[in-house]
Amino acid sequence: MSQTYQPKKRKRATTHGFLVRSGTKSGKNVLKRRRQKGRKLLSTV
Repeated sequence: MSQTYQPKKRKRATTHGFLVRSGTKSGKNVLKRRRQKGRKLLSTV
């Protein structure tokens, strides 16, 4: 059986990256909530 998670840096960045998050209204809300909570990392690099 193969592993389920096959990590790829580009895929991770293009789906969950900061630029993607800050590009949409809902993504901005995500960042805002994470700032309020005091997250050290707001999103993946």
